[in-house]
Amino acid sequence: MEIVEGSSSRPVEFRSPVVTIGNFDGVHIGHQEIFQIVTARAREVKGVSICYTFTPHPQKIIAPERCPPLIVTRRKKLALIAAQGIDVLVEEPFTREFSELSAAEFMKNVLFSRIHPYELYVGHDFHFGKGREASFSVMQGMGGDLGFSVNMIEEIMSNNQEVSSSRIRRLVAEGDVEAASLLLGRSYTVEGTVVTGAARGRALGFATANIDALNELLPADGVYAVFGRLGDPPGENSGTGASLPLTRAKLLPGVANMGFAPTFGRDRRTLEVHFLDVEGDQYGNYVEILFLARLRGEEKFTGPETLAEQIREDVTLARKIHAANAWRLDRE
Repeated sequence: MEIVEGSSSRPVEFRSPVVTIGNFDGVHIGHQEIFQIVTARAREVKGVSICYTFTPHPQKIIAPERCPPLIVTRRKKLALIAAQGIDVLVEEPFTREFSELSAAEFMKNVLFSRIHPYELYVGHDFHFGKGREASFSVMQGMGGDLGFSVNMIEEIMSNNQEVSSSRIRRLVAEGDVEAASLLLGRSYTVEGTVVTGAARGRALGFATANIDALNELLPADGVYAVFGRLGDPPGENSGTGASLPLTRAKLLPGVANMGFAPTFGRDRRTLEVHFLDVEGDQYGNYVEILFLARLRGEEKFTGPETLAEQIREDVTLARKIHAANAWRLDRE
């Protein structure tokens, strides 16, 4: 997948561009449906499939206090979009000046002048322009005047509820990572680097990797069955999906704790992972943690011995969940 940083930076015209626009946070099953339609249509017209998105998320500029925590890192977002078969991803820098563009200015001076869409596809709830002034019908009319069609992708439902990034955020914040994974079409993941911790887990007989998480969205406090990948830090341009060491790394079963470790009175939230059957320090490794199921909430125990006994029970239950999710070893 080619990544274009800013729509004005590519001098060569795209061939019959079939375009979709959106933030695509999480790249959930609704987004995936859009990408499948766009890539299939691009093949039909012998054109190029293009995902047009923004960096940073527009809310970080317009109203940062209301901006939701993003579900995935930029690296993960680009890798997931590349995996959908999109040919080109245009990352438009979203600035205060850009946010002031009217819908008409955006359609004519940015989208049409720089990309020349053959067709445009958007989700059912997409709005754009200053103050989200333009709805689908307005966009459709503008596209017609400029010579390209604008098409709506109907909402995707799961268990009679709409699939949306906001719903996924709510589920993850509640710790329901299993329900979130159904909407994502894969496990909910957190990325980061292994850093030095207090080594309390090692003293209990369950050494943990302390994760300096990069994700804005983290799950509810508690204990989780997880799979994890260990690898070298991705390169600066690894978001293309072409050079992602983590995607080739073996998935390792583990148990994760998210929270404050109340037995020890820690004063900040931390993500710790005990990888089962793995020895040695993992300091400096880049990791991706796939959350499978929440085992329990955080508890304060009377001492290290009772905590260690509970961890042994957690590991026994987690192994059953790992076995039930063995199919993920080849899919994710």
